Amino acid sequence: MRKKLMMIIFTLMAACAFAKAYPSKNINMVVPFSAGGGTDAVARKLGSLMEKELGTSVVIVNKTGGAGAVGMTFGATQKKDGYTITMITREIVSLPLMNLSPISYKDFALVSLVNMDPAVVLVEKDSKYQTLDDLLADAKANPEKIKFASTAKPNFYALAIENEAGVKFNHIPYNGAGEVIPALLGKHADFSLMGPGEAIGQLKAGQLRALGIMADTRIESLPEVATLKELGHDVVSGTWRGIAVPKGTSPEIAAALDAAIKKSVESDDFKDFMNNSTFGIKYLNGKDFETFIIEDTATIDSIVKSLK
Repeated sequence: MRKKLMMIIFTLMAACAFAKAYPSKNINMVVPFSAGGGTDAVARKLGSLMEKELGTSVVIVNKTGGAGAVGMTFGATQKKDGYTITMITREIVSLPLMNLSPISYKDFALVSLVNMDPAVVLVEKDSKYQTLDDLLADAKANPEKIKFASTAKPNFYALAIENEAGVKFNHIPYNGAGEVIPALLGKHADFSLMGPGEAIGQLKAGQLRALGIMADTRIESLPEVATLKELGHDVVSGTWRGIAVPKGTSPEIAAALDAAIKKSVESDDFKDFMNNSTFGIKYLNGKDFETFIIEDTATIDSIVKSLK
């Protein structure tokens, strides 16, 4: 009995020591896309709220390149001490399936999922494409000529449309929505696909037009935009964002980060920001996040196999 009591006391003391020790310095959050895009915006808001929960600064570090592969590879290979966390995106699934990344989600310990968004088809306000069918008809008539500004390559939103509609676009890769939107506004590309929140400012200002959204149902923030299903194309797709740490990081550190993230995501501040910016909120803990990714891997893998 005494031995058991001593073990309980030791465990509690160790937990208290850990609580005091972590975090004891700034935390770097790696964002694998450029500043100004949707992933960057969500990361900065989440990081600012995590600071309040953790009592330390969360510094955003943008590491671009390789459609997210550069930043996510960097994040996965840092020290397993909880001081480098990474905002991972759907590309952590798609890139390795295409043999375009040396790492996968298995190189991380998953902490929390925080966001999920459908993709919206966007054109510049003066584009000749008035409808999605206009765009697809031109793509059929001119294979691989229609310039698609891609926030990542491969872009599984576009690939899903290509497979369903029997067309091929000219994929032009950029480092995130922060680079794609100026390209669209400058008429350097014919159209793009991204989360509604990444382009909501330009949509509201009338600088961009939405031809359709890849959701099951219309979304509250863009009620006038029809789903691709309504337009006769049975395609649903989108992106997600979450936080991960290098594989081998202690479960206690991952749990501390998850607790801070959960409180941040559930805060009115975060909800207001996400709703006003047209970003979707979806929280999952590490275990459920892994199940979610396994299911998404199967979905993307089927598209990859169809390409082969």
